Amino acid sequence: MSNDDQYGGTGQTRTRLPDSPADPYGPTRRTPRASRSLITVVGVVVLLIAAIAFANQGPDTPSTPASDKPPAASSTSPTGTDPVTGKNGGVPSGFSQDQQGAQSAASNYAVALGSDGMFNPARRHAIVDAVAEEGSRTKLQAAFDADYSAGLLSQIGLTKDGLAPPGSTFVNRTVPAGAKVKNFAGGTAAVDVWCVGMFGLTGEKSTRPVTSGWFTISMTLKWNGTDWKVVETSQKDGPTPVTGDNPVSTSDEIGSAVTEFGGFTYAR
Repeated sequence: MSNDDQYGGTGQTRTRLPDSPADPYGPTRRTPRASRSLITVVGVVVLLIAAIAFANQGPDTPSTPASDKPPAASSTSPTGTDPVTGKNGGVPSGFSQDQQGAQSAASNYAVALGSDGMFNPARRHAIVDAVAEEGSRTKLQAAFDADYSAGLLSQIGLTKDGLAPPGSTFVNRTVPAGAKVKNFAGGTAAVDVWCVGMFGLTGEKSTRPVTSGWFTISMTLKWNGTDWKVVETSQKDGPTPVTGDNPVSTSDEIGSAVTEFGGFTYAR
């Protein structure tokens, strides 16, 4: 790719923090104090209603005991197809041949193709081998190899194997926020995955601090008889929500979080 903010089809968007807007509602108004006479009237009415309710209660009316029986499993179980348990090259596999399965496949493939593993040649080839449709594998491998060139890695500050310099942690993670099917017919599916991503290097000397960005990955998937596989993929920026008021964490906190918090298998 030609610009520094997009890498291998999983580009990250630098988000500029907006100025905090002024409170549109102005200062809080003080609630007027109710008069004593009004409080007295309300109190009398409440007591009168309570007395009437007590008088009308039958003396032999049994109270309904609280049930100790737990709710049925169906009332608390999640909806949708269970997540897959299979793995292919470290990437979830074995998705169902329906729209839900296509969304789950696209979401998990977005995570894999938007990971730091794509910056290491051997791991990148394994990821693409795992997710690519057989007839598109060679083309996708060549495209990703061109995107993650040695020149790009050097520009970011990584070694030729995609490793961070000593004292730093390389961060490149994609987290799906949702997915939708745009087209589903004839053994193919077009799926959009809305994501938030993190990209950069931790460390005091880093010239690329870790930033976050929102983007949508579009995938064309093909059913190969046992699973969904990627035919082609593209990306565009947004939709991007307004940045909240959370204080920015330190570089060390980000590095620790990325190391300690693992990813997920995504399924609906």
